[in-house]
Amino acid sequence: MKTKFLTAGLIAALMVPGAAAAQSRGEVRESRQDVREEQRELRQAQRYGDRSDVREERRDVREARQELREDKRDWRQDRRYSDYRAPFRYQQFRVGATLRSNYYAPAYRPSYDSRWGVPRAGRNLTYVRHYNDLLLVNARNGRVVKVYRNHFNWRR
Repeated sequence: MKTKFLTAGLIAALMVPGAAAAQSRGEVRESRQDVREEQRELRQAQRYGDRSDVREERRDVREARQELREDKRDWRQDRRYSDYRAPFRYQQFRVGATLRSNYYAPAYRPSYDSRWGVPRAGRNLTYVRHYNDLLLVNARNGRVVKVYRNHFNWRR
C-alpha cells in the first residue's frame, strides 16, 4: 500500500513543473487574445464612438498589453526555474571554497530578483545557481562568499 502512495507521489511531483508551465503558456495565449479584442474595440470606437469612448478603449488596450507583458515575463521566469540543468553533478560548496571558472560562467548567473529575499551582489560579486543552491561568489577569484542552501525550492 505504501508503495502505491509513494509511486503516485513521485508521479505527481514530476508533473507539477510541466503543469505550471502549461498554465502560464495558456495565460499568455489568453492575454494575446485579450489584446486583439481590445484593439478591435478601439477601432470600433474610433469609427463610431465619441472622444470619451476612444479614450476609454485606449486605456483598455494599454492595460491588456501590460497584462500580456506580465504574463510573458512570468512564463519566461517559470521556464527558467523549471528547466534548469547543470552540466556537472551536485557538490555542496562551503564559504571559502574556490570554484572553477566554468561553475560561475554567465550561463549559471541568474538575473537578480528582489523576490529572492537576498541583497544585491556587490562590486566584483555575483550570484551563481548550483542546482537549488544560490552561491554568492567573488567573480575575480571564484571564492564562495555566502551559500543559500535549497534557495530555489520555494518555486515548487
